[in-house]
Amino acid sequence: MKITIRSIAKKLVYHVCSISPLLATKIHFYDRFKKFLNLKQPETFNEKLQWLKFNTYNNNPLITLCADKFSVREYIKKIGHPEILNEIYGVWNSVEEIDWDLLPNKFVMKCNHGAGYNIICENKKYIDKNSHERKLKTWMKQDFWKNYAELHYKNIKKKIICEKYIETENGQLPEDYKVFCFHGKPKFIMICTERDTGNPKFYFVDLEWRLLPYGSDYLGLNKPIKKPIGHEKLIEYSKKLSSNFPFVRVDFYLNSGNIIFGELTFFPAAGLDNDLNNEENKNVDLEIGKLI
Repeated sequence: MKITIRSIAKKLVYHVCSISPLLATKIHFYDRFKKFLNLKQPETFNEKLQWLKFNTYNNNPLITLCADKFSVREYIKKIGHPEILNEIYGVWNSVEEIDWDLLPNKFVMKCNHGAGYNIICENKKYIDKNSHERKLKTWMKQDFWKNYAELHYKNIKKKIICEKYIETENGQLPEDYKVFCFHGKPKFIMICTERDTGNPKFYFVDLEWRLLPYGSDYLGLNKPIKKPIGHEKLIEYSKKLSSNFPFVRVDFYLNSGNIIFGELTFFPAAGLDNDLNNEENKNVDLEIGKLI
């Protein structure tokens, strides 16, 4: 395995995080943006997210509850919308508790204490159970929050969740709609398409479904993005679910008009998203920051 200076540095910062999450954050921020993090007078979207992390959202039980990919279901039910929750097949505290024989042919398995901890099974007949168990054991041992000092994951009790596999009538993954909400008001939506290809595209639209010049994928788009069936409900759900937060991204799947809740994301790209700006608009990060 090739060991790079960057990978070594990342491991060092991981351990620094245990001692000083603030220092680790400053290191990551400088590495990503090549400038120092300004927490005294934050201006950009990413700077303000980092400010929220160490202030409003720090040691906040509601943030911890809602960052937990299992416990957030309690919040959704309390808000009054259990109908948008995906079906759960099982929840376990350890890999040893899983009875694979009881699972359906298709499912999604994930850990609740971070991001990217996903196993997608399209046909149980062909899964490598031993490989998946090793992967799950590794994830359950990891303190995901230390990767980028994401404190909202720190106090989550680790669990493994198995959910229903969501697919369209054509057997494809549904499009992913991520609604950026500021003080309980949806402002714009990121749409993730072509997820099946391994090369997903990300487009941003306003609430009227007009394309926004955010990111870079929009530069190659030569056709308008159609409003999906159920987009009005999508906005209404976003308002309700985001009402308690200065900022949160509410993630959904839309499948033939059915709205399925994904997760609440408090720090997109860990508050280190340098893909918002592009050659035509170098101030997207600053523009979005004004909304917080």
